[in-house]
Amino acid sequence: MPPTRSLTVACLLALLGGCALPALDQRINSTVLPEQALQGAWLDAATVPLARLHPNESGILPLTDPRQAFAARMVLARSAERTLDVQYYIWHMDITGTMMLEALHDAADRGVRVRLLLDDNGIRDMDEVLAALDRHPNMDVRLFNPFSVRKPKMLGFITHFSRANRRMHNKSFTADQRATIIGGRNIGDEYFAATDGLLFSDLDVLAIGPVVADTASDFDRYWASGSSYPVSLILPEVSDTRLATLSEAAAQAQGDPRAEQYLQALQVQARDNHIALDTLRFEWAPTRLVSDDPAKGLGEADDSELLISALPALIGEATESFDLVSPYFVPTADGVRALAAMSARGVKVRVLTNALEATDVAAVHAGYAKRRRDMLEAGITLLETQRQPGDPGRNESAGPFGSSGSSLHAKTFAVDGRKVFIGSFNFDPRSARLNTELGFVIDSPTLAGAINDAFDQQIPREAYRVQLDERGRLYWTEQRGDEEILYTREPGTGLLKRMGVKVLSWLPIEWLL
Repeated sequence: MPPTRSLTVACLLALLGGCALPALDQRINSTVLPEQALQGAWLDAATVPLARLHPNESGILPLTDPRQAFAARMVLARSAERTLDVQYYIWHMDITGTMMLEALHDAADRGVRVRLLLDDNGIRDMDEVLAALDRHPNMDVRLFNPFSVRKPKMLGFITHFSRANRRMHNKSFTADQRATIIGGRNIGDEYFAATDGLLFSDLDVLAIGPVVADTASDFDRYWASGSSYPVSLILPEVSDTRLATLSEAAAQAQGDPRAEQYLQALQVQARDNHIALDTLRFEWAPTRLVSDDPAKGLGEADDSELLISALPALIGEATESFDLVSPYFVPTADGVRALAAMSARGVKVRVLTNALEATDVAAVHAGYAKRRRDMLEAGITLLETQRQPGDPGRNESAGPFGSSGSSLHAKTFAVDGRKVFIGSFNFDPRSARLNTELGFVIDSPTLAGAINDAFDQQIPREAYRVQLDERGRLYWTEQRGDEEILYTREPGTGLLKRMGVKVLSWLPIEWLL
């Protein structure tokens, strides 16, 4: 074998040999604090009396405004006195991401135990700062399904595709085991600066009451899972001075003129660095957490332990209406049959997803587009969100098939105007079988009815409606004031993009989407 080829083979073997992840037998796991350890904390005193007035119910506050959603997280971080458990798929080191990371750092400096669990696919250029934070005596940072080769991470999809293709899509932010935020938002400017006026651009809920304890316990499951690696086992060591640069970056971010809207929202949401709970109008309702077994991250979860298996029993069978909001909607043949069966029973089925011009993952749109005709023929109403001015477009840290920051990013559905699901789950094969997901099932006619009303009134004014003409061809209509505009091709797109989606629809990649 020529010397050059021998060297190449040797290097490749060494690289592949270095791709193995370290053993977890020396990992030390922490768990939720006992109830007595929470007593005396401000959040305990502020929320427990409210919960006692509503036995077996949790207080739910939808966070539709992006600035309010950012402020709520920041104020929870500032209010925490015992613990912060934070779990996300994507975290950016931009204005909001830097400010929020510094808020966790500040909490640790106050003596709060901070546990930060991040999916390794969505933390571009954060290795040094995460390694530095992990050196703090009150902070522990872990990565879910980490890439052993740090640059380029994409190599992990070649060497260990089965594991690297499974990501933690959960989002939760829990303070003192007394208040939590879950939903669709990741951490980054595009998730907290959505275009004004766009309905369902994203959706979180702030919760207090018994469902928070369930969320904290669920965090423990993921923290102790076989996919959760302390960064000290994965990342190179850094000096303590790296934390000083985080503080400097946070101060610089806070001084950015673009941060003014977030600082104003903080002033509204906070009182003496505590969340102003008495100003918030919670909807009190029976609420159940539903999440995937974290073993799904290793492909080892039984079907009965998946979120998609638990939802039908928690939600029940729709008899009147099923209203679904999913930015990345890939129903598959089985999903189409299920929706069509609902429609055949007389259930009004309506779906809101992203139009091709608004989506940031063309492959995902291809998986949806090839099922449109069948759904329309079954009597299902399809609405597609238009691209909005200032849409951030493709978020590269989400990976080739991951969801990120398109026009529509909320994940919710309502059944019969009685129950609603809000969480991280997209109606696609990736959420069903590959990524881990989390959400709340809320038994609330008020919240479910609000989604139902939106489909009746507001959504038709802000989305294209897809229909079939008398010859079975697709067309789109847009309501612009009193005028209805008709399109015979995907609105706002060129021939090349449409052809690309068509080609993608022929490929056997639906299971990846």
